[in-house]
Parts: sequence; structure tokens; C-alpha cells
Amino acid sequence: MSDRRKFLQTTGLAAAGAILGSPFAEGRTNLEKPAKKRTIAMVGTGIRGSTMWGKSVQADYGDYISFVGLCDINPGRVETVKKYIGCNCPTFTDFEKMMREVKPEILIVTTVDATHHEFIIRGMELGADIITEKPMTTDEVKCQAILDAEKRTCKTVTVTLDPRSSPHRQKLYEMLRSGAIGDIVSCDFHWYLDVYHGADYFRRWHGYREKGGTLFVHKATHHYDLLNWWLESEPTEVYAYGALDFYGKNNSFRGTNCRTCPHKEQCKFHWNMGEQLTALYADNEKYDGYMRDGCVWREDIDIYDKMTAQIKYANNVIVSYSLTTYSPYEGYRIAFNGTKGRLEAWIKERQPWEEQPFDEIRLTTNFGETELIQISNAEGGHGGGDQRMKDKIFVNTNAPDPYRQSAGTREGAMSCLIGIAARKSVEQQKPIKIADLTSLQPMAKRP
Repeated sequence: MSDRRKFLQTTGLAAAGAILGSPFAEGRTNLEKPAKKRTIAMVGTGIRGSTMWGKSVQADYGDYISFVGLCDINPGRVETVKKYIGCNCPTFTDFEKMMREVKPEILIVTTVDATHHEFIIRGMELGADIITEKPMTTDEVKCQAILDAEKRTCKTVTVTLDPRSSPHRQKLYEMLRSGAIGDIVSCDFHWYLDVYHGADYFRRWHGYREKGGTLFVHKATHHYDLLNWWLESEPTEVYAYGALDFYGKNNSFRGTNCRTCPHKEQCKFHWNMGEQLTALYADNEKYDGYMRDGCVWREDIDIYDKMTAQIKYANNVIVSYSLTTYSPYEGYRIAFNGTKGRLEAWIKERQPWEEQPFDEIRLTTNFGETELIQISNAEGGHGGGDQRMKDKIFVNTNAPDPYRQSAGTREGAMSCLIGIAARKSVEQQKPIKIADLTSLQPMAKRP
């Protein structure tokens, strides 16, 4: 190992820590508590709502916000989540009733993806600003309706595209803006979901395109948003391939769900949902029939489990993207090719070998040397992005945003529209132009 490589490895963490302090997180201990808490309601109390936007928000931001209502179509689940969060507010199964009675300033939307637009639009019409989980929506018609409603109501929509707030992704953004590899000309981006996390999408409602829009939309929206942000441009055209070759009908045996399956001993994908998910879902199946531990071999699964897409950007960058859902390890490889060099990273999120306390970025310049930069990955969910994003939303709402990490409807639209275009491309076997989907016209430089 060269002295230069040793130096970079031993100094990278300290340097990264100095460079990558969150512009948002520093203020929580220094800010005065507000005279009046902002009121919040949430619709959709599944695992994402109850944890990411429920219990953790109540615990970490209780001095700044107050839950005034929780709503879910499942009466048992919404009561379970109220106790889990530890808030003292009414619960509802009727969304209109909740909004009219509690009149929240902010509505958090964490329902099934295909229904996001209903609650985003109606929530704005009833006077609330919106925080919505990704993807913002699942097709171009719903996307246009959200854009129109935001303009009509003069309310705002925040889309929770948290991965862009993590330290190592922020460092990539900085290095690309610095011109370290010159002008970006292309990008290779390959995401791997392992046989645990990947399989879980096929147990849930995500396995049906009518609910999640396929993983081109539900999962890959995060990935496309990172591309849009890193490249500081917007997509113009997508050509994609996708197939279901592993899960669903591609097995010799199947059951209804894991708990009642007669093939428990022979199925490597047999899964025990555990105490928390049992209390949230299994104990409340009687109300809506939803089984959280559905069989991954169900014959009616109709999404893709392997996906590729070629994405052309308005600034002429071309991206090769792929998503695999049954890998032995989890993470992603990304490389930006430029006129002066190459910037790349292999981020290992879960793997069968030893964990590392850092994520590594490799910079190789043309006719030059390779530099290795290490960024601490110990900050928590989504590489540290979760807390940083929530600090900005709930505490430092007026804090500067030097890395442009906040996301609204344009960012939400441009990320999910790539997935929508990819799905349409597979179905129609032709390239799909983003400008043909909504009123948004792609811009070479992100506005």
C-alpha cells in the first residue's frame, strides 16, 4: 500500500467530518423552543408512518410539533400506532372528518403510493401544507393533478427524498460541482437489493403495480432523485427493460402467507414478521384482510424483479441504471465519467462480510493518481440523511440549503416520472419522452 493511500485512509474520516457537518442539524440544541408548536396530522399508519414519521418525530421533535390527528382505513392499526407513538390525539378512519375537525397546519401522507395524490390534493384544498413519502405518486395523470393543486391552493408539498441529505452523497455532490472530473459525460448506476430486503417488497402491497407502480417507481424514485441532484439536470428520455424472472410464478410451490404456509421447512424465503409487525398488521388483519407476510411466490404478483433503464438528460449526460432484487448483498455501485477523470463509489449497505465504519469514494484523474476519500457512515437511517432532512423540516425550517437538498413537487415529479417513463417504456417497447408526460419541461440546468 502506497504512503498516499495510507494517508488518505487514516485522515479521510476526520477530514470528512470537518467538511460535511450538517447545515441543519447543528441548530436543534441551540434554537429556542417555539412559542407555539406546529400542528400535524398523519394519514397512513403502516410501518413507515408509525416509525419514520410517527414515533421518531414525536420523540425527537416534540418541542416543535404536536400530533393532532391520525387516520387509517384500518381502525385497529391506527389505535395501535397511537399507543406506539405515545401521542394524545384523536384517531380517524374518515380522512375528511379528521381534516375538518382538527385542521392541521401540516399533513403527513404515508399511505399506499397509488393513493398519495388523493390525500396530497385534498389536504392542500383543506388548508394544510404537505409532507409526503416518496414516490410523490405513481402515474403522470396523478402527478399533473398534484402540480395543478399546489399552484391552485398556494400550499406547499415537501417530498421526503432523504438519501440526498446523507454525508457521503453530499460529498459526491461537492466533488462533482468542484469540477474534479471536468464535465460529466455519463454515469453507471447499479443498485442491488438482497434476498432479505428485496424479497420483502414481494410480500407486501408493493408486489402489485396498481398499488406501487412497480419498483421502477416505488424503490427507484430515490435513485433517480439522487441522479437528478448529482447531475444538476433533468431527464428528457427513458428506454427500459424489465421482467419478473425470480419471484411470483417462478417457483414450483407457494402458499398464501408465511404464517400458514405448508412449505415452511423447504422455503428459504419463509419469514417470521416479529413482535412489532405482528402487533401492527397481523393483529389487525380482521379489519381489512391485509397480510403483511404474503408469499413471495404468489402468482398474481405483477411487478418486475429485474430492471434496467437508459436515461438521457437535458445536459446530454447518459445514465445506465439497473436494479436487482435478489442479490446476496445489498448496496450500490456508481461511477461518474468526466472529461478529466472518473468518480466512483461502492456503497455496501448490508453484506455477509465485515461491516466498515465508512463509505469510500474513489477519484481517478486522467493521466493522474487515484485518491480514496472515506466518509463516516455512522449517522443513522439512509446514511444519515433521515435526521438531517427532519431537522430541516421541523426545526431549522429557514436554515440555508447550500447543497440544495430540500425537495418539493418539481423534484418529486422529476424523480418519479423517470420510473413512470421506464414502466411505460417496458410496456410499449419504445423510448418515452419526459416532456410528453406532464406540463413540466426538462431543463438542462436544474432550476
